[in-house]
Amino acid sequence: MSTDPAAAPTDEDAPAPQAAAHEDAPPPEHRPEEAPVGGPGEGEALAAAVQGEGGAADAGQDGGEVPAGGGEAAAPAPSAAEAELAAQRELRRRIEERKAGREVPVEAGGKLQGIAADLLAAVKAVEGGATPIVFVPETAPAAPRRPAPEPARPAPVPAAPAGPSDRAVDEVAAVLADGGAPAALAPAAAEALGDGAAEVLREDPWRLLSARGVRPEQADGFARALLGAGARPDDARRGRAVTGWLLEQAALAGHTALEAGALRAALAQRAVPDPEAALRDAVAEGDVLVFQDPLDGGAPGDQAPAAGPGADEAAEPAAPPVRVLIGLERYALAEESLADGLAGLVNTRPAAGPGPAPWQGADGEGRGSAAELIRAAAGHGLVLHSGGEAARAEPAALLTAAASLGLRAWGAAHGPDSRARLSAALSGAEVGAATVAGLLSGAEGPGRDAEGSLALDLLVVLDAPQLDVESAAALVEALPDGARLVLSGDPAVLGSAGPGRVFGDLLAARACPVVVSRTPDPGPVGELVSGVGAGELAAVDAPGHEVAIVPVRDPAEAVHRTVQLVTESVPRAFQVPPEQTLVVTPGHGGAAGTRVLNAALKEKCNPGPGRFAGFDPGDRVAYSPAPGRTELGQVVGAEQEGLRLRCAGGEVLVARDRVAGTLRHGWAVTAHQGVALRAPAVVVVVPGDAGASLTRDWVYTAFARAGRHLSVVQGVGPALSTAVADRPSKPRTTRLPLLLRPQLPTPVTA
Repeated sequence: MSTDPAAAPTDEDAPAPQAAAHEDAPPPEHRPEEAPVGGPGEGEALAAAVQGEGGAADAGQDGGEVPAGGGEAAAPAPSAAEAELAAQRELRRRIEERKAGREVPVEAGGKLQGIAADLLAAVKAVEGGATPIVFVPETAPAAPRRPAPEPARPAPVPAAPAGPSDRAVDEVAAVLADGGAPAALAPAAAEALGDGAAEVLREDPWRLLSARGVRPEQADGFARALLGAGARPDDARRGRAVTGWLLEQAALAGHTALEAGALRAALAQRAVPDPEAALRDAVAEGDVLVFQDPLDGGAPGDQAPAAGPGADEAAEPAAPPVRVLIGLERYALAEESLADGLAGLVNTRPAAGPGPAPWQGADGEGRGSAAELIRAAAGHGLVLHSGGEAARAEPAALLTAAASLGLRAWGAAHGPDSRARLSAALSGAEVGAATVAGLLSGAEGPGRDAEGSLALDLLVVLDAPQLDVESAAALVEALPDGARLVLSGDPAVLGSAGPGRVFGDLLAARACPVVVSRTPDPGPVGELVSGVGAGELAAVDAPGHEVAIVPVRDPAEAVHRTVQLVTESVPRAFQVPPEQTLVVTPGHGGAAGTRVLNAALKEKCNPGPGRFAGFDPGDRVAYSPAPGRTELGQVVGAEQEGLRLRCAGGEVLVARDRVAGTLRHGWAVTAHQGVALRAPAVVVVVPGDAGASLTRDWVYTAFARAGRHLSVVQGVGPALSTAVADRPSKPRTTRLPLLLRPQLPTPVTA
C-alpha cells in the first residue's frame, strides 16, 4: 500500500486550529441540519431552519439570486421528482383506504378503552420491572392487518402532484408572519397540513413541526408568539406534536418504529413534563400506533419465577415476553403492505414464462452464481442476490436470459448513474433499464396495464439495500400477478435513507432462495473492500498505487491534501480529470465536511462569485430531488425559472424555490449521497474529529465507490481500524421480520 499515488508534494502546512466537533448523528448524512435556536417569537431560528437543508444556502448564497430575465417562458413539464411525489401520494391514498375497517380512534380527551388501553398498560409494564401485562387479541394479530391477501391494484400514476394552491400558501404565510416565522416556510407547511392549514396552525401552532426542518424549540417560539401565556410545556397539543416529530426523526435514521421506553426518554429530553400522558394522548388521537410484538426470549426480569415446592400447580404459566413499539401509521401500514406482498410472491409460483427446461437452457454453461440466479428465478416469485460491483453482471445475465425466453424483463437501479452501469452490462440486449423512482412515477419503464400494474413479467431491482419500506411497498404492489421479483445488492453498504431495512430483513428471514455471488471485485481496491466487509482493515499490495494512504495531522491539512490529490496527483498519475474524481467525507459540517471541501475545490476547479444562488456555470453539483436520492451534475446556466443542470439522466431545470433545498456543490459528497455512484478515482477523507461517527458500513461504502484508484486522507489513526472491526452498522428497529414470520414457509437454506 502506497503513501501517495504519485510524487507527493513535499510542502508542509502550518498547524491549523482544531476542527469543530464533527456531526455525530446516526448516520450523519441522514440528519437534517440543526438551525440555531432563537428567542421566543423571533423568526431568525426558523429562517435558519429553512436554509439549513440546502448546501447553496449555507455557502455562497450572498452571491445573488437566479436572474429574472428573458421573456415569458412556457410552463415546464412536471419533473421526475414531482412525478415521484405524486406516486407516493397515490400509495398513501391507497393505504388510507385500508383503514376503513379499523376502529375509530378515541375522541380527544377521552379515556382509552379496549385494545388501546391494554396496549398502553403493556407499554408501562414492559419497561418497568414488573411482569408485563400481555394482551394478545383473539380475533386479530397485534398489528393492523388486511382482512384478506387480496392483491392491491394501484391506480394509474397521476402526471403531476396537486400541490397547495397559491391562496392556501398566502393564508399560511399570514399566520407565520403573526408568529414571527419566515414566509419561506409557507409552501412546506401548506403541503404538510393540507386543506385549512392556516386554521390548523392558529388552533395548534405546534403543528408547524410538520414542516421539514423545523425543530421543537423553534415551534415553541412560534406558539408563544401566537398564544402568549397559553403556550405551556404541558400543553397536550405540544406533547402530541413532539411525539410525531421524534418518530419522523427516527424514520430519517432508518427506524419504522421506536421502543416505548426510548420514546418516553426522548420526550422527557424535549421538556415534555409527562411523557406517559403525551403517548396516551397521541394514541387516543390516532397520531401513532402501538404494537406489542412477542419476543423469542425475554430478559430475566420479564420471566416469572420458577415453580418450587409448595407452588400453586394451578397457577397460570408465565406470560411470554413482549416488545412494545410505537410508530407512525404511515410507515406501519407501508411495512404491513410490504409484508403481505412479499409473502404473496413467496407463496405463489410465477405464472409468466416457460417451464423449467427452457430456463435451464438459458443459464449458459450451467455453473457459477449467474447460472444459479437464473435457475432460482425460474421457479420462484421472489429471489435475493447479493454481491459487489462486479457481481452486477449476474442480474444482467438473468435479464438477458429472461428476454431471450420472451419475458418482459426490466431492471431498476437506485439512480441514473447506477442505471447507466446496468445498461452497459446488458450489452444491447432487448431489456429495459430504469430507476426505481422513474419506474414508480411512470416517467420510466414499461408503463402500466389496464389494471394499473407494471407491464412486465420479471423485475430485477439493483441497489436493493437502498429500498425503504414505502418504495418497496409501492414496487411490490405494482407487480402483476405471476410476476417474478429479484432483489439484488451489496448487503455491506449503508442502508436506505428512509425507514426500514428491507433487504437485510429478507436476507435474515431466508424464506426465499438467496444466491450469494462468487464474483469478487478485482484488483487491490476490491481486495481492500472485501477485507473491510469481513471486519478487517489490512494492507494490500498495490504495485501501481491503486490504493494510497495519505496521513494528515489536522482537518486543515486534510482539506489541502484533498485538493492536491483531486487537481494534481491523481490526474498526473492516473490520467483521471478532476471532474471524474469523487471525494467522500463523513458529513456536511465540520472543518473537513462537504461544505469546506466543496468551497476549496470550487476555488481551484471553477472559481467564480456564485452569481446564481451561490453557483456558477461549470460548477459540479449534487442534486437531491427527493430524500435519499442524489445525482451528480454540472450547472449549465440560469434561466428565469431556475438553474439548468446537465445530469446523468439528462438536463434538469431546478425551480428557483427548490435550489436551496435540493442543490449542493458536488465535488465532495457524503457516503449516503454517493452510495449508488461509482467513479474511476475516489478520495475518502476521514478527519480527526470523525472517529466516533465511523462504522464499518460507512467505510465499506466510501471505499467501494472507487474503480481504478482509492486515496484515503487519514486523520483518525487507529480509530479507522476500530470502526471496521468493532462497529458493523447502526441498528434499525423494524417490524418486517415479525410481520413476515407467520406468512412464510420454513426458512430456505440454499
